[in-house]
Amino acid sequence: MNTSDLPAAAGPLTRWDFGVEGMTCASCSTRVEKALARLPGVASASVNLATERAAVEADATVDAAALQAAVEKAGYAMKPQALRLNIEGMTCASCVARVEKALNRVPGVLSASVNLATESADIVSAADNLVALQAAVERAGYRATLPAVTPEVAPRGALPEWWPVALAIALSLPLALPMVGMLWGAHWMLPGGLQFLLATPVQFWLGARFYVAGWKALRAGSGNMDLLVALGTSAAWGLSVWLWLTAAPGTMPHLYFEASAVVITLVLLGKWLETRAKRQTTDAIRALNALRPDTARVRRDGIEIELPLAQIVVGDEVVIRPGERVPVDGDIVDGASQVDESLITGESLPVARQVGDRVTGGAVNGEGRLMVRTRAIGAETVLARIVRLVESAQAKKAPIQRLVDRVSAVFVPVVIGLALLTFGGWMIAGASAETALLNAVAVLVIACPCALGLATPTAIMVGTGAAARHGILIKDAEALEIAHRVSVVAFDKTGTLTEGRPELVAAEPADGARSQLLARAAALQAGSEHPLARAVTAAAVREGVTVPPADALTAVAGRGIAATVEGRALKLGSSRFMDELGVDLSPLADRAAQLQADGRTVSWLADLGDLGDSPRLLGLLAFGDTLKPSAADAVRRLQAAGVRTVLVSGDNRGAAAAVAAQLAIDDVRAEVLPEHKAEVVAELKQGGAVVAMVGDGINDAPALAAADVGIAMSTGTDVAMHAAGITLMQGDPARVADALDISRRTWAKIRQNLFWAFAYNVVGIPLAAAGMLNPVIAGAAMAFSSFSVVSNALLLRRWKPEGGAR
Repeated sequence: MNTSDLPAAAGPLTRWDFGVEGMTCASCSTRVEKALARLPGVASASVNLATERAAVEADATVDAAALQAAVEKAGYAMKPQALRLNIEGMTCASCVARVEKALNRVPGVLSASVNLATESADIVSAADNLVALQAAVERAGYRATLPAVTPEVAPRGALPEWWPVALAIALSLPLALPMVGMLWGAHWMLPGGLQFLLATPVQFWLGARFYVAGWKALRAGSGNMDLLVALGTSAAWGLSVWLWLTAAPGTMPHLYFEASAVVITLVLLGKWLETRAKRQTTDAIRALNALRPDTARVRRDGIEIELPLAQIVVGDEVVIRPGERVPVDGDIVDGASQVDESLITGESLPVARQVGDRVTGGAVNGEGRLMVRTRAIGAETVLARIVRLVESAQAKKAPIQRLVDRVSAVFVPVVIGLALLTFGGWMIAGASAETALLNAVAVLVIACPCALGLATPTAIMVGTGAAARHGILIKDAEALEIAHRVSVVAFDKTGTLTEGRPELVAAEPADGARSQLLARAAALQAGSEHPLARAVTAAAVREGVTVPPADALTAVAGRGIAATVEGRALKLGSSRFMDELGVDLSPLADRAAQLQADGRTVSWLADLGDLGDSPRLLGLLAFGDTLKPSAADAVRRLQAAGVRTVLVSGDNRGAAAAVAAQLAIDDVRAEVLPEHKAEVVAELKQGGAVVAMVGDGINDAPALAAADVGIAMSTGTDVAMHAAGITLMQGDPARVADALDISRRTWAKIRQNLFWAFAYNVVGIPLAAAGMLNPVIAGAAMAFSSFSVVSNALLLRRWKPEGGAR
């Protein structure tokens, strides 16, 4: 149904373009269209099932909430689009607040987050409103562009970025030399005309950026750092011109051209150093992007040809020669080699890979030649997902940044007010207008909202980048901020603390032959990908057991499996499952207790018989799973940091207790059904504890989401990784302590940066108002405050996991 024939709404129309989740057929898209078209103010609505998107034209009375409600009422979900824009012209935290406010006012925008460190905006919108977003940014006094597909390259012959700084220093140095001479008792000064000629180009040519940006901010009804610099240096320059022109013939008053010129020079120098330092905060992203080869050697029709990576398709067989980077994610179909995955997983040593193993794009092949069948390309590769995760974490704001943003929003007006009070106060106190003005100028130039704006995002960018280099992917800034407060870590067992590759170590029948027990159990497990199922089927193949077919296979979540085998209704599962079925386990209870005491996982096989018959125990199966080598170290390090450890497992109590005893885990919660793991997490959170859940399977996803911080093993399922805030690329439990450590260190840097940013202004502004700071000194302090904040954050790049990369 297309509703373009409906009468047009009055006034200009907004075009909305958003995704719709849950549609499966044409009737679904029709239902959504009707729901949207019925909204008052909607002029047209069209839903495309193939692209799963809706296009709506509506007047100003329709907002995103109304559209979302209509879609949900129809039984589906709205999926807004995410957009990133580069923002040019921002200089401080006040700029960030102004751009965010402008973007959030655009119809259709659900959220907008602006990052000063990356000079970008991340927008979630339900409308097709790129032009409106760019116009809003322009009205706020800045420029918004889409990120370039390829890195920008400076044109040949272009001047280096530092030339304005170098020229400003060359012009300002002669003005500053007499000040240095005064320290040694010399009293001399350049002629007023020469001072004017040296200072004026610095003030109005090299310093033009401050006037342009300050005027744009003023026109938008706000203020920023550029406005403070422009006002302060203009006052010093104007005072100097007035004193020079009104001086009596033959006299030479003290002029302040050096103050205006040197302040601008120092601010330019500080911004140049800050820009250079900020680029280093994105080193992690650039390093990850550099892992992608541009081409791949593909075998098609028996011929090897080299193709651009964009032309590779899933199923292609890619040839990787020794020393080359792996271009795609895939499975090895021929060859064997050692593969270096250090920049992806943080694993320092190359790992052996052979036929059947999976390789990840971006890894470096060793001495062997490999043939790889492509599984994923482009945005679906592990490397692409890693880049997205790191970019997302660096773009999002930590909760503490919201406080900083509120302060920054009123910072510039308050500083201008303090400068006026300083001028008025000194005049009332009887000081000369010259002294009062200079002190007011010092207040203006020492105030720096830049440091406030950079304190948090730079630390987050460097911290998440350092973590990514060592195989720890932090999905968002909130997870990073919360992780440093974790007081309880709950571990899943299988695949998290153990290798997740259990083997069948015992198969003991209650009566009959062992081979018959194994055959029936394997029949129930055929086709299942569960680790215990694979162990049973592998044992049956190894022992040459003939496996009968099974009918009516049914999985019973958290309990076991049921099927009909050779005409018998059989069920295989946990002790709890058997108790619920009324199966008598006493014939093998002692043997089961012995196996569980040894840390074995025990499952039971029962025959439910015919209707009215009592269930009959057929036997037990016991499984052993090797603990990961670093599991004990992981628990030790967490406990040394004051973190309580808990094992939350669906396994039987004896096996879970045995593992907990081996690892010295503080608490055990055993026989927990998948749907109850989230309840255990909620229970652990009582009393104000901050809980991290570590898991790898689908059954862990609810608990990962329920925890304050979810930590997933990349060796597990995509569902678990999606639910978690942190992903460990190596599946190494010792990296849990490393993740908490980098969080603590990043949080410490944020606190240090915010402390110095606030303290700098709290101490500096009163000193300037009291006349205890020369404008040049104030300008130097302001110029280097932002640089110092970024440099402090960059110290995080030296972070390494305890003992180095494993």
